[in-house]
Amino acid sequence: MSNQNFKEKIATPYAEALINYAQSVNLLSQVTDELSSILTVLSESKDLEILLLNPIMSRSVKKEVLKQLFKDQVQEFTLNFLFVLVDRRRISFLNIIIQKYLELTYVLESTTIAELYSVVDLNELQQENLIKKIQLMTNSTKVKLVISKDPDLIGGFIIKIGSKIIDASLSGKLKTMSLYLDTN
Repeated sequence: MSNQNFKEKIATPYAEALINYAQSVNLLSQVTDELSSILTVLSESKDLEILLLNPIMSRSVKKEVLKQLFKDQVQEFTLNFLFVLVDRRRISFLNIIIQKYLELTYVLESTTIAELYSVVDLNELQQENLIKKIQLMTNSTKVKLVISKDPDLIGGFIIKIGSKIIDASLSGKLKTMSLYLDTN
């Protein structure tokens, strides 16, 4: 069993439980927004990630850090969920739990997830235009654009929609040229 499958097996029940509870109290979109913001904070703060992954750090310290960071940003239920993960020593799976939660809620809402990798941030107009193009390509009514920065692309962007990949990056073009030159 691969490490990714193992992580997904652990993450899926937590994500499903979150969805079930959020649906039962009619807070699915609010919990989704809160978890998206937590995921953003985790991806931008390597120090927080290191602290949460550190097995030597006590649970009470991890809980206090999470409380100070998120007490004004998320509702009590979401904060308590983070505390449960700390208590059960599953906080190291927080990223994948949130990703699985988002994936499942997007399936529930019939939303297409498009991952965008770019060297620079896109402005609002560019994002809206890209979403419209993706809607036309996928015949989807809702598109969630997940944006990540990747300086290795040199320029341009890569879009992943399910198993489809659209590579409009400079590094992709250079690789293609390199392969072409190597074969000749």
